[in-house]
Amino acid sequence: MKVVVKFLGPLSREDKLFDVKNSDDLKDKLKKEIGSEWIESVAIAVNDKIVSDLNNIKDGDIISILPPVCGG
Repeated sequence: MKVVVKFLGPLSREDKLFDVKNSDDLKDKLKKEIGSEWIESVAIAVNDKIVSDLNNIKDGDIISILPPVCGG
């Protein structure tokens, strides 16, 4: 399945199309893309809805990676 991933905030970069077999495959690819230190602390939205996991992703979904908010 193909999903588009949007990286927001300090992780910002160009949207990326991933061709994945399942949610575990996507998680592995995201760890390589943004680093395993980030993956545990980000919020994830699927089609603009915050989700607690990626288990129900489908072909064509848009995944947004939202890093924690930080202030200064």
